[in-house]
Parts: sequence; C-alpha cells; structure tokens
Amino acid sequence: MYLPSHFAEPDRNALHRLMQENPLSTLTTLTPVGLNADHIPLLLSPDEGEHGVLRGHVARANPLWREYVQATEVLAIFQSADSYISPSWYSTKKEHGKVVPTWNYAVVHAAGPLRVIDDAEWLRGLLKRLTARHESSMPQPWSIEDAPADYIDKMLGAVVGIEIVITRLVGKWKVSQNQPAQNRAGVIDGLRSLERPDAAAMAALVAEKNNKT
Repeated sequence: MYLPSHFAEPDRNALHRLMQENPLSTLTTLTPVGLNADHIPLLLSPDEGEHGVLRGHVARANPLWREYVQATEVLAIFQSADSYISPSWYSTKKEHGKVVPTWNYAVVHAAGPLRVIDDAEWLRGLLKRLTARHESSMPQPWSIEDAPADYIDKMLGAVVGIEIVITRLVGKWKVSQNQPAQNRAGVIDGLRSLERPDAAAMAALVAEKNNKT
C-alpha cells in the first residue's frame, strides 16, 4: 500500500478500533494459480501477540483453506468510512483555483501466517464469542443455545476455522491531512451537507484529525 507519512496512522488502538468496528475483512491469499480474495468477518483479540490475533471461519466448501500457499502470509484488509471529496469545498478554490477532486478513506492492513483449525469445539467457542459480540446490541440477542443441538453440530461440520497471528499491522487515514485548515473545515461542512451516513462518518474522521493537528 502506498503510504505517504502524513497519511500513516501509528496508533495501534486506533487501528484495532477500526478493525473491531468494521469486522468484515477482505482476506487476500496467494494460491498456485494467483491471488484470491474472500470477504470474511474476523474477530480480533487485541491483547494476544505483538499486534493481535484474528479468528474466523469459512465454509468447508470454500477452497481458501485448502489452496492457499502456506509459505506466504495472508493479508486481511479492513475499511472504514470513505467518500468522494469535491474541490468545490476548498476555500483555496476561490483564491487560485489550483484544486482537484480526491477520495478520502481509512483502512487497516493486517498480515500474518494463516492457520487452519478443523476442530468442532474450537469452532463452537469461536462462534459463541462472535455471536455474543454481534448480538449484544439486539433487543433479543440470539445465542447458539437457541438452536437445536443437532442442527448446530451439523453447521459446525460445514465450516473450518482460521486464525491469523498478526505480524504486520499498517493503517492509512487519508482524511484531508494534506490540506490547510480552512480546506479541511470546508470538507467537513461539505460532507455534512450531503446528509448521508457515510459522508457524516467521514466528516467525523476529518474533524478528529483536524483537532489533533
């Protein structure tokens, strides 16, 4: 990933927070016939290892767990808010007109060796943690115990566990840091004026960085 220093995010807590709030990763693996990308929700254990550990599961029918090149690392990409940025929001447009459009985004790349775990009890524990996390905000949270035991056993047999001990963790927050303060303020106002959740989320990221600089 191209990463100019002014867009680099060194705060590991910020990287982990993005991964936890946006758990659907693009998991990229190398296979004997080329690159493969799957979209897999991954659960982060932030306090394990140097950079954290990711765990999830894939369908047993998915060739990912059989065909990846074991001698190479895999790459899990997590993405937060993104938005088109109009140059009309920059106050410097009125001054000299030397402005162009761009795209803002925040992403985390987590790389490490992939471990395949074909163990029903390990998977059962993982699924309990996954559902506990994602059901916690539901009015009536669902749990594995709500389904018939034989059905859950059948479902567990249809998936395979995966684990990635993160060896490299990189974050890129491209949120208008390369613009002067007046342009960043214009970006925030412009995004908020769109009245869209994605634009509002990006406005919040720009504002957060603006307050730090």
